[in-house]
Amino acid sequence: MKGFPDIPPIWWVASIALIHAFRWVAPGLHAEIAILEFLSRVIFAAALALIMWSAILFWRKKTPIEPHHTPKALIVEGPYKVSRNPIYLALVMLTAASALGAGSVFGLFVTLALWRVLDARFAAIEEELLKETFGGEAEAYLVQTRRWI
Repeated sequence: MKGFPDIPPIWWVASIALIHAFRWVAPGLHAEIAILEFLSRVIFAAALALIMWSAILFWRKKTPIEPHHTPKALIVEGPYKVSRNPIYLALVMLTAASALGAGSVFGLFVTLALWRVLDARFAAIEEELLKETFGGEAEAYLVQTRRWI
């Protein structure tokens, strides 16, 4: 779809919609388990905190947060010491939290699909852009920090 914004939040919203649509279509295939609902809330809160922390670092470094834009700074502190893609990781966590909260095994497959989409369409491409922009500094960072966790 030409002109449609190909950005991670769109993919995330689609994954959440798919999980909840399946819950509506096949309500008998879901289980409401209190511990899963609690775990869902904990993961959801952690993911939101991770997004906020990461976004603040982008703001402080005055570098674009949007995918496929040329970065102005290489962020290597905070959550970026552990994961090269903490915001994408958080989107996957939010999707997993939604699947758990809905008691949806199908939702876990949706979560895996979102992870693959974010990895292939965004993370891998952005790493090449980091190498082009920051050269050896980016390559050293890419070697020492995992893409996900």
